[in-house]
Amino acid sequence: MTTTAGPARRGTVFGLLLLLLAWEAAGRGGWVASGALPAPSQIVLQAWVDRADYPDHVLGTLRTAAAGFALGSLLGLALGLAYVRWPRLQRVMAGVDVTVFAMPAIALVPILIIALPGDAPRVVLSALSVYYPVMVAVVLGLRQTDPRLLDLVQVYGGGEFAALRWVRLRGGLPTLMSGLRVAAPAAVLGSLLAEFGSGASAGLGTYLIGSLGRADPARLWGIGLAATTLSALAYLAVGLLAARFAGHTVSASTPVGKAAGSGGGARKDSASGGSTWLSGRAALVPLLAFALPFLLWEAGTWALRLTEVSEVVYRDPLGVLGHLLWDDAAAEHRADLAGALAQTLPFALGGMALGLAFAFALAIASLLWPPLGATLLPLSLVTQSMPLVALTPLVVLIFGRDAGGILAITVSVTFFPAFVTIAQGLALVPPGLRDLVSAWGGNRGAWLRRVAVPWATPYLCAALRLAAPRALLGVMIAEWLATGTGLGNLLNEARGRMDYGTIWSVAVVSVAVAVALHAAAAALERRVLRRFAFAP
Repeated sequence: MTTTAGPARRGTVFGLLLLLLAWEAAGRGGWVASGALPAPSQIVLQAWVDRADYPDHVLGTLRTAAAGFALGSLLGLALGLAYVRWPRLQRVMAGVDVTVFAMPAIALVPILIIALPGDAPRVVLSALSVYYPVMVAVVLGLRQTDPRLLDLVQVYGGGEFAALRWVRLRGGLPTLMSGLRVAAPAAVLGSLLAEFGSGASAGLGTYLIGSLGRADPARLWGIGLAATTLSALAYLAVGLLAARFAGHTVSASTPVGKAAGSGGGARKDSASGGSTWLSGRAALVPLLAFALPFLLWEAGTWALRLTEVSEVVYRDPLGVLGHLLWDDAAAEHRADLAGALAQTLPFALGGMALGLAFAFALAIASLLWPPLGATLLPLSLVTQSMPLVALTPLVVLIFGRDAGGILAITVSVTFFPAFVTIAQGLALVPPGLRDLVSAWGGNRGAWLRRVAVPWATPYLCAALRLAAPRALLGVMIAEWLATGTGLGNLLNEARGRMDYGTIWSVAVVSVAVAVALHAAAAALERRVLRRFAFAP
């Protein structure tokens, strides 16, 4: 092990040093967009000049991100436990969960700022960003349990709580900690997004917005890298906790498909009194899953009526429909929304396709030439933790404020998670299969075509599902900050003129489009996996 790990580590360090030197040369020579990419030494020097500004802004973002991380993690843990105990409840909540995962967070910023005081919008958006990955990790970890262990607990007189305490939680702890590690950078991103237009005096997002008009690339890069460092440190901090509390935990488990339908929790769901009403009305589950997001929306509107928020500000579902269908200016509203969507959607689809293609090609190249993968994987993990709001101004500096800038941002935000996912799938191909192909006279191309790519198909499908909503979010942030087009710009303009009907309409339509993209990706995933016999 030492003989192979040593050269690989040295190759990674050497590759990173080469990239850093190339960046320094490009920045010093002004090779990229006439100096839009400053040299690392120039960024460090500017950060030193601005050193007095950073502590308050970093602490402002860190405070709300930490609160959101704690709140979102507790919510994800509580609902994850409930889903494991009552699996049909997860199907009822599927509409809410997919909406939370797929919604472009920037669409909620104006609404949260209007409805909530102080730092609450930043905490809530951070918590919403954290909830989904934590919930998924809890459900996956607790269901990856050997049903024989659950039967053993029952034999010795233990009930559901004993099985949860002694088997499920202990076996699922590594997966839960992995979910928390993914959620930590998401908490930072949620806090930064909510700083747009929130009037907050301290925060890296506030500092970034205030610096956009100064035409100082080194400062913008410094703020962006500071936000990235904060996200990366959050990722590493949770990773250290995972190593501390879950490093020696070994899960005795069976494949998820078996465990999810087995074991005490799943067996009792169909018979226990706590969910009999739902089990007896299984046909209502899809209807409830569709209706629940609207019911929660209506409940939130009712709660706002009890506060001091003006009725002019909030909209219930009928209010949004009226804004688009039967109000006096409904035709104009529909035309504005349709025109903005026609500008945004092609960039989202095109950028997603380009990002996935680029990620797939680079993952294949990394598989064929391992030193390239060893260099790119840590870079991808670091860049994946860069918040989109920090990445957007930097990309715009290089590629401009037109279509090139939008596509570059969309490709960047879809490429990095897709590359990591596909590369990890290709890395799990058993080495013995390559030897088998060689023994039958197959070359490297045959091995890729017949073994490696089919093996990584589930990971490619997962990358598509992850990339679909991120592509729309990336386009809307680019439109908000840079290009002045599409849904992002319409949302920004409506916020400026206090057009709350348009704000709610854009938010609802963007969430609906993101959910539709996610659903289409999930449907394609199921079809492809059935085609290649990865799913029943």
